[in-house]
Amino acid sequence: MISIQVKQLTKQFGSVVALHGLDLTINPGELFFLLGPSGCGKTTLLRSLAGFYIPEKGSILFGDEDVTRLEPHKRNTGMMFQSYALWPHMTVAENVAFGLEERKVLQTEITKRVGDALASVRMEQYAARKPNQLSGGQQQRVALARALVIRPRCLLLDEPLSNLDAKLRLEMRAEIRRVCKEFKLTTVYVTHDQKEALSIADRMAILESGHILQVGTPREVYKRPTRKVVANFIGETDFLLGKVLGKVGNYVTVETAVGKFDGIFGDPSNIPAVGDEVTISIRPECWELHRDAEHRNSVRGRIGESIYLGEVAQYEFVTSNGPTLKIFERNPRFVDGSTRGELYATVEPEDVVVLVD
Repeated sequence: MISIQVKQLTKQFGSVVALHGLDLTINPGELFFLLGPSGCGKTTLLRSLAGFYIPEKGSILFGDEDVTRLEPHKRNTGMMFQSYALWPHMTVAENVAFGLEERKVLQTEITKRVGDALASVRMEQYAARKPNQLSGGQQQRVALARALVIRPRCLLLDEPLSNLDAKLRLEMRAEIRRVCKEFKLTTVYVTHDQKEALSIADRMAILESGHILQVGTPREVYKRPTRKVVANFIGETDFLLGKVLGKVGNYVTVETAVGKFDGIFGDPSNIPAVGDEVTISIRPECWELHRDAEHRNSVRGRIGESIYLGEVAQYEFVTSNGPTLKIFERNPRFVDGSTRGELYATVEPEDVVVLVD
């Protein structure tokens, strides 16, 4: 296992700066995700780690070795692409063996390692087949075996599941995590799929316009976004504009168009002053609906449009004096029109995140 360190990494394409002096540390054996909208720099960063792009400034370290300007084939990284990139005229075994043959490994060793790699992804019985005889999920397993067979120092994945259907994506998420942990691989995984990242990442970085906005565990990034753009990108949320009325310890009171809220700071290093304008972020599933108003952080309103999904209902909650909120109710009680009327939506202070920008 190795760590990966990125120090003040800057990459330009002509006059366009794709990465702006990035600093990032990925721990040994960590499954680390890079997320962000299209054009945010996540694939540029991954390709810089692979050696396909040489940065204008900064450095990349694999462990203690500076690989910033090392050729891709000398970095000993395994890479999986969105398109699988399997040779159609070769069998599964020949595809997996290709990297070892290029490295002049002895044939007896190649046979053993190919067998082990295919077994690790449960594809040994398909060794003699051609790629066009496999399903998309099976082809993805072969691509994973090919990346593993060279025994890489780290594994780099570029949106590897985007071509699979929903059921296969769920299956391969778990499979990729199992294999990475079994082989104790430091893994960097690029995706635009938030659920994919939340479900299997150890940690993640959110990028925008070549900057890293936040790094943390899935729970930290989802529950405690430090900026509005992060809260908006990961999951769904209700935003309310407000003004800081007061602060006590880790809690802050904010006046909004729908009432006062007690909440917590999203970024403890960027604390607003009393009177400052802020935005509060509340996840739709954090709201609770009640008939009475005897609750902290309470908003009065009524249910407008609703979507019933069985275990959960999604409501448009029309407030009495402000914006419409989105509320997700588990084990729905208020979806039936006969139970409607004036309601109160409440939320715990720990689920009210106060953001400065």
